[in-house]
Amino acid sequence: MANPTAIKNAFERNRKAVNLRPEMGKSTAVTKVRLQDGTTCEVEHKHWKFKVDIGKAEGGNDAGPGPGILERGALGSCLAIGYSQQAALADVPINKIEVDVESDMDARGILGIDDRPPGFKELRYKVHIESPADESEITKIIEITEQHSPVLDDFKRALPVRRDIKITNPDSKEEIAL
Repeated sequence: MANPTAIKNAFERNRKAVNLRPEMGKSTAVTKVRLQDGTTCEVEHKHWKFKVDIGKAEGGNDAGPGPGILERGALGSCLAIGYSQQAALADVPINKIEVDVESDMDARGILGIDDRPPGFKELRYKVHIESPADESEITKIIEITEQHSPVLDDFKRALPVRRDIKITNPDSKEEIAL
């Protein structure tokens, strides 16, 4: 388990390295998703593999958390990790961090009943930090974290999304790129 000193040392080492060589901070991440058994997806990234699915009421296999759960989990965990890192950098003791992430949706968009967006209508998060530190120190940690949270930024800022498609006919092995 990482302790605040290890977190602080790693963060400062990485910040120094990227400051000296900005190209070190740029990368492309690739996560592969393979559909199996109707709705179950195997998600693979580096050495991690896990299942994502929808529930039985939606026609799925309930073999893992659904995409919306992962979205909320991504935001909550990114913020919790960021709060932990910033507290370690500021030498502020933290006893507990919890982030509850809530989302509102309207299934009519997903089901094509009307033209409303299929995604979340609103996303909210509640932060609970337990610490003997002064409230102003904790507030500063929260503000710094939220300014630099990549997942929070992804939700707040529209970003370009590109699509490449390859269709293969299994009989002819002919590939079509769109």
